[in-house]
Amino acid sequence: MQFRLLGRSGLSVSALALGTMTFGDSTSQAEAFAQLDAFAEAGGTLIDTADVYMNGAAETIVGRWLAERPAHVSEPMVVATKGRFPTSGEPNGQGSSRRHLQRALDASLTRLGVDAVDLYQLHGWDPLTPVEETLSFLDDAVRAGKIRYSGLSNFTGWQLQMTADVADALRLERPIAFQMQYNLLVREVEWELAPAADSAGLGLIAFSPLAGGVLTGKYRPDAQPAPDTRLAHPLFGPLFGAKTAQQRTWDVIDVLTRIAQERGVTPAQAALAWVAARSGVSSVLIGARTLQQLHANLAADGLRLTDEETSLLDKASAPHVDYPYGPMAAGLRSRDLAGTPQFMAPPSNVG
Repeated sequence: MQFRLLGRSGLSVSALALGTMTFGDSTSQAEAFAQLDAFAEAGGTLIDTADVYMNGAAETIVGRWLAERPAHVSEPMVVATKGRFPTSGEPNGQGSSRRHLQRALDASLTRLGVDAVDLYQLHGWDPLTPVEETLSFLDDAVRAGKIRYSGLSNFTGWQLQMTADVADALRLERPIAFQMQYNLLVREVEWELAPAADSAGLGLIAFSPLAGGVLTGKYRPDAQPAPDTRLAHPLFGPLFGAKTAQQRTWDVIDVLTRIAQERGVTPAQAALAWVAARSGVSSVLIGARTLQQLHANLAADGLRLTDEETSLLDKASAPHVDYPYGPMAAGLRSRDLAGTPQFMAPPSNVG
């Protein structure tokens, strides 16, 4: 397994991370334990969960595995979890306030059976709580030894930059990671989010790299998803099913399938390799329903697409883009002065 530093920190994480959203739902505890064993045996270290995944069941399963893991799994795991969303029906049972995050973190530590988590991520932006209050809590949690690093998830570019700037201004512990959806069908993050994370020194953790299984090639435009697939799931289906109504999706899958066949790999492995090679990506979250799926996805570690293959996928997956990110503004964002739009270029002859 390859390892990369997470943002501008000294924390090393495996290039592939194990997501646990299905633990306690479509993935039983026994199956989850088998996945965690296989992930660790493959050299993976980053395990990502959250307090709201199956109402805490995912954290509980991870905690039980950490306590019971096989003796031969000696590599310490990098455990990441999240807080922000509702954990109770009370008014203070959600958000990024000191009160909620303190209780949410303590509950996560109890379920995980650990004294500290390596990475505690804000699961989303809270428009009601001052960012100073949230950052102050995270700073205190680091100093108290309950978390080692903090991260962000599902923020916009300006929210990410504001958070980093306030942390610097107040000399508080600053986030080192930014978790966001990133795949061949969701590339809009490249317009603002990825550059903002790079500017602020946050390493990218890409979730849903297979777009909920759409990029595995097992779905067809003229057929209903099988009952045991993610698109048929009442929770996950609506999150990703809309992509199957777009012709661009099937164009991408056609190119992806062709490349995979030529390389002797699966479409999923090729899609994972594409994400892992994107600029700023520290780790790619793979979430598998079964052990067989996990083994197949882990095989993507070390797979490198050629420049030509990458270019073909880039072209097929390019989202529609207009101002301020389109061709007219491309030169303004380029570090190459030769890319300045012609109508803004200085005249060649003056005098």
